[in-house]
Amino acid sequence: MSFSIEERGRPNTQDYRVFFKNSDGKYISPFHDVPIYANEAENIFHAIVEVPRWTNAKMEIATGDPLNPLKQDVKKGNLRYVANVFPHKGYIWNYGAIPQTWEDPHHKDSDTGCCGDNDPIDICDIGNKVCSRGEIIKVKVLGTLALIDEGETDWKVIVINTEDPEAGDFNDINDVRRLKPGYLEATVDWFRRYKVPDGKPENQFAFNGDFKDRDFAIQTVKSTHEFWKALITKKSDAGGLNCMNTSVSHSPFCCSAAEAEAVVKSVCDFGSGETISNSVDKWFYYDK
Repeated sequence: MSFSIEERGRPNTQDYRVFFKNSDGKYISPFHDVPIYANEAENIFHAIVEVPRWTNAKMEIATGDPLNPLKQDVKKGNLRYVANVFPHKGYIWNYGAIPQTWEDPHHKDSDTGCCGDNDPIDICDIGNKVCSRGEIIKVKVLGTLALIDEGETDWKVIVINTEDPEAGDFNDINDVRRLKPGYLEATVDWFRRYKVPDGKPENQFAFNGDFKDRDFAIQTVKSTHEFWKALITKKSDAGGLNCMNTSVSHSPFCCSAAEAEAVVKSVCDFGSGETISNSVDKWFYYDK
């Protein structure tokens, strides 16, 4: 199973979009049509890379738009770039999401005491390769961190790309601690402080910021898949989410290939982008 992307609009502007296609060249939703599993028997999952490592543009699956292309988040009318909170430069992993998952905002998590954040479950890929925006990779789940982001449960699942030459050495969260010393601590630090430059307080964590192991993380991912199943079949309230898809045949939101193509063609053609301001590279310092 292979996938490709099609860029539309002008990069570094609010009209820029990244749409997805399957191996037949048909347009699909990365949220709803890319299968959660690359290999279910071995618990290998697909992951959509939204933000390549070391970059700052806050790209994300547009959960409220038809076909859910990637687009850059906008805050206060401006494109959002994550600040470089010293000593971190941009995102310190390939950051993205597992398809066909949903953190249900109506469900209070028994471990965190908070409801879901209304998004697909997030991943942090710790592999060596710097992935491309929109790349779909196959990942092993190693553990998870329970971020409490403005009162919502926002799981951060630690994964490694199965094509990484070192993937065989990583099977649980303790392997990350042993083989990449400091990476987990840096991950907690990054998530705790990344919104401080925007004038917000430090984020909090469930479990005192401790990482849960592989088995816990896999069960968490699978539970969000069950929430997604209810969403895509209209058994849960979608709210502002767009569930348009081209492959979930039992879903009332399933559309034709022609309808999907019309969505993509309604966005202007790919064109030259705007220049990113040098301010995106600025360091932000503050005392802990």
